[in-house]
Amino acid sequence: MIGVCCAYFLAKRGARVTVLERDEIGRGASYGNAGSISPGHAPINKPGRVKQAAKSLFDPLSPLYIAPRPDPALARWLWKFSQTCTEEHLESSMRIMAPLGHASRKLFDELIEQEQLDCCFHPEGYYEIYLTARGFESAKKEAALVAQYGFHPEIVSGEQLREREPAMNRDVIGGVFYPEAATLNPYRFVVELAERAKRHGATFQTGADAEEILMIDGQARGVRLKTGKSLDADAVVLAAGAYGASLMRELGLRFPLQAAKGYHTDRESSEGKPPLLRHAYVLGENMVFCTPMDGFVRFAGTLEFSGVNHNIRRPRLEQLTNASKRYLNGADQAASRSEWCGLRPCMPDGLPAIGPVSRYPGLFIATGHAMLGLTLGPITGKLISECLLDGSSSIALAGLSPERFERRPAA
Repeated sequence: MIGVCCAYFLAKRGARVTVLERDEIGRGASYGNAGSISPGHAPINKPGRVKQAAKSLFDPLSPLYIAPRPDPALARWLWKFSQTCTEEHLESSMRIMAPLGHASRKLFDELIEQEQLDCCFHPEGYYEIYLTARGFESAKKEAALVAQYGFHPEIVSGEQLREREPAMNRDVIGGVFYPEAATLNPYRFVVELAERAKRHGATFQTGADAEEILMIDGQARGVRLKTGKSLDADAVVLAAGAYGASLMRELGLRFPLQAAKGYHTDRESSEGKPPLLRHAYVLGENMVFCTPMDGFVRFAGTLEFSGVNHNIRRPRLEQLTNASKRYLNGADQAASRSEWCGLRPCMPDGLPAIGPVSRYPGLFIATGHAMLGLTLGPITGKLISECLLDGSSSIALAGLSPERFERRPAA
C-alpha cells in the first residue's frame, strides 16, 4: 500500500520510478487487512493500555499477544511503548495524525473518482460496538477526543444498532458510528493503483528482495538485491513495511520497528441467503474488524508480536470467528473462503515514520503505520513525493521524523 502510493504520486509528477517488490504487488500486509479507512483513529498508545494489556499479554487468545522469547529489541520496544501510554502523548499524537487522516480521506475520494479504481469502495462509515459498560464508556471518551479534531462520531444505543443491523444480538449495549470512515477491498485498491502508476511511467520488479541500500559519499544512490544485482538511483524510498528494519540497522540508524501479526478469515453466506452484514463493524472489546466486501465478510484483527514470520496460530485465527459470535448472529455459520496472516510494521510511539533521513541525503522513509497503513497510504505517498521533489511537505512532518529515536535528552 505505502510503496505503491509513493510510486503513484512520484510518477504522476514525472519522476522515473522503479518499485522493487520482494513478492508480488499487493501481497504483503495490504493483501488481507481489514479494508478499513479510519481517519481520526487514535493510536494504540493510550493511558491505561499497559495495565490492561499486562493482564493478558502472554495469553495466546488475547487481542494483544506477545509470544514468549528472548528478544532484547522487543523488550526495548515494549519499554518505549509503555513510556508513551499517556494522556499527553495521546493528545500530541492526535494533533499530528488528525490532519493526515483528513487529507488522506479526501485523497481516497479523488483517486477513486479520477482514476476509476474498481476496489469495492464504500464511503458509509463504520460502527464500533460494545458488550460491556466499561468498554462503551471508554469508547465514548475516545469519541469525544476524536470530535475535537474535526471528526463527527455519533453515540448509538444497542436498540438503534439492532434497528440498523438485523444480525446484531441482544448482548450489544451500544457503540459509536464514525461517518468519515470508509471500507474497500485493499488488495484490489493496491493492484488498481499500481496499474495507474504504470500508466504514469512507473515500472515494477517483482521477486526483487532488497539486501542493502547503496551509499556513495554518504548519499543514498541505489539498492543491491539479494541476487547480487544493483540498481542505481538518485534517491531511495524505503517502504518495506515490517521488512525495513534490517535495512535501517545496516545503516546504523536507531529504528525500533517491530512486526505485529494480524489475521483474517473471510466468510460468505450460502447461496440464496442474505448477506451476513449490512454495515462494517469493529468488535470493541476484541479488536476485530468485520468488513463486508465483494460478496463476503472479512473478519480481521489481533496484534501478535512473534517476530517476522507467517506462521498461523490456529487458535488465534479461530478467535476471530469466536469473537464475532458474542456480538453478531450467524457469523460462525457462514462458510470460510480464506484464511490469512500478515505483518504490520509498528513503532513504539504509535506513529509512522515519514520523511527524509538527514544523515543520508537521498534516503526517504515511509513505514511504521501499524494498523493505519491503508488509511494513510495516499497522504503518505503524496508527502513523500513532495519531500523528494520539492524539498518540503504540505503537512508538517517533524513529529514523524524517521530519526526521532536518534535524539538524546539534554543533560
